[in-house]
Amino acid sequence: MELILKEDVQNLGFKDEIVSVKNGYGRNFLIPKGKGVMATVSARKVLAENLKQRAFKEKSIIDEAKARAEKIKALEIKLPSKVGSGDKLFGSISNIDLASAISSKALELDKKFITLPGKTIKRLGKYEATIRLHREVSFELPFEIIPDTKAKAKA
Repeated sequence: MELILKEDVQNLGFKDEIVSVKNGYGRNFLIPKGKGVMATVSARKVLAENLKQRAFKEKSIIDEAKARAEKIKALEIKLPSKVGSGDKLFGSISNIDLASAISSKALELDKKFITLPGKTIKRLGKYEATIRLHREVSFELPFEIIPDTKAKAKA
């Protein structure tokens, strides 16, 4: 089933984007909650017209998203975490932790824009997160999970 999103939906897409979802998810969740409408021929034409009218404004939004992406790419992110035996973490690292680390160093970034490999990370090492600031601006951000030195000093 193809839907046109009326608002940003985490792990699915952004407003005014045509997405393909399973029938039950579309009928039972997205449409009743007002998050999407059926992508009929007439709805697609209306969407195309709206996007055409917003093209100039959209260009400035895309340029702003690209500038934010460059600032975030320039960061070197290292997330300290408590470590158990070997390289296993106590708990896990999620997109919330990465969003707060980026927000503390540069610009405010919402967790819904970040996708981690496997949703959560439970081991030390280097990883890459996908950050999608706009439907046309997406990039990979490398980061590293390191052992927390404060926790080791207490032990």
